[in-house]
Amino acid sequence: MPLVQIDFLEGRSVEQKRAMVKKITEAITETAQCPPDAVTIIIREMSPQNLAKAGKLRSDM
Repeated sequence: MPLVQIDFLEGRSVEQKRAMVKKITEAITETAQCPPDAVTIIIREMSPQNLAKAGKLRSDM
């Protein structure tokens, strides 16, 4: 059972998420040769104040 976790900054629409999980599921079913119902995708969104790079919060960039 493939389990995919995706972390990104909040702001994507539901339509964008639908399209993304559809394409990811298709890619996994083709390469792992498993049925779509075996693929689980977890989307975790965070605010820019909860992500930092090079010592700076994303919200400060």
